[in-house]
Amino acid sequence: MSETTATPFETFTESDLRQLFDRQEYVAEDDIVIPVLLALRLGKPLLIEGDPGSGKTELGKVLAAGLETELVRLQCYEGLAAENTLYEWNYTKQLLSVQAGERGVTDDGSVFDEEHLLERPLLRALSGDRDRPAVLLIDEVDRADQEFEALLLEFLSEFQVTVPELGTVEASVPPIVLLTSNRTRGLSDALKRRCLYLHVEPPSFEKEREIVRRKAPELDGPTAAEICGVVQRLREEPLLKQPGIAETLDWSRALLALRSGTDDDSAATDDGDPDTALSPQLIDRTLSCLLKEVEDASRIDDDLLETLARAASDARERAEAQ
Repeated sequence: MSETTATPFETFTESDLRQLFDRQEYVAEDDIVIPVLLALRLGKPLLIEGDPGSGKTELGKVLAAGLETELVRLQCYEGLAAENTLYEWNYTKQLLSVQAGERGVTDDGSVFDEEHLLERPLLRALSGDRDRPAVLLIDEVDRADQEFEALLLEFLSEFQVTVPELGTVEASVPPIVLLTSNRTRGLSDALKRRCLYLHVEPPSFEKEREIVRRKAPELDGPTAAEICGVVQRLREEPLLKQPGIAETLDWSRALLALRSGTDDDSAATDDGDPDTALSPQLIDRTLSCLLKEVEDASRIDDDLLETLARAASDARERAEAQ
């Protein structure tokens, strides 16, 4: 395994990875670039933790797109069983083959062959004649139980799966493995030892503004700054669910949708203030894009709305002064 794991990315450099992220419009600083580069160069799984909506899943999609390889995604949930992750036999197709007299069970034309096998994500990531590794995204691994973790330990150690009727399926090129976790429960030390680690921190104002400008290019710079100013200030509140980058982008697109639905851009501000695009009234009307808990929504009063509007105005002033 050690001979094949590092081979595809032996010459992959930090500059190569930064260019990949730039092509995919993914804003990544050193805290993300270096762990991802090491995972690629060392051929080790990367465990990514962070708040929901912080871009963990997007990282897997970006890598697959940037490397022009297949993304194999396994969405974890409570009670996830081995047959949902490895393989299943297509019993219906097997029965039809037997009834039609095309195949038997014990002869050379057995129905236990690749034609009747249903590949699930873990097996799919190993199989196939690939020039480059697939990206295996094991999403929200903390939602699965410890039995699934035990299965992962074997899989990540050998990058192979044994199908009793067919033998061992081993990856000619081991996949790039990303595991994401929202920290709803602790993961085992054994699983963590097999992985490199990346914690996605809440973005700074500048990083979040750059993300908004790339993902919602229709927004002008000062308005993008206002949006990020409001979200950054809102994260200072003791909310049950802090708005993540995903919520920031949803809000940006919602504001664009409101703007495109009016004949006069100033109508979207409710008060026509030329110094800001985000009035307290507009913030109040669209907060459902940012707050997803009723307790958090109930915390918003007139004073906080005014505070958020001032944060927007201050952010606009800083952006226009640059």
